[in-house]
Amino acid sequence: MTDIFVIRNQLGHYWGKGKQWVDGSEPKTVMKLKHNDEAVNTLVELSSRDIELRGEIIEVELNSRGEPKVEASDIPLPNAEEADSEGEDNAEPEAAQPEAGAPESA
Repeated sequence: MTDIFVIRNQLGHYWGKGKQWVDGSEPKTVMKLKHNDEAVNTLVELSSRDIELRGEIIEVELNSRGEPKVEASDIPLPNAEEADSEGEDNAEPEAAQPEAGAPESA
């Protein structure tokens, strides 16, 4: 089996393919990085956006389906509720944008 690298935070969540943290319950959603330096660069970028992040790079094996063998976190994802409320908040400004870009009449 081939080893790959994944990024895990202090809560046991993994950096996902969708560019958000996932709990590891669905290994196919965890971002797989082939090279350690690629994982380091990604972790540095994440840390620059979130100073509270305490991340680590771990080397894991792939299972028979090519998914990383990771242990799911028992701690729920904090952004699950925030994402729902942000989605509602973002709907209004997007609807208002076309009106704001409308040509002014003299």
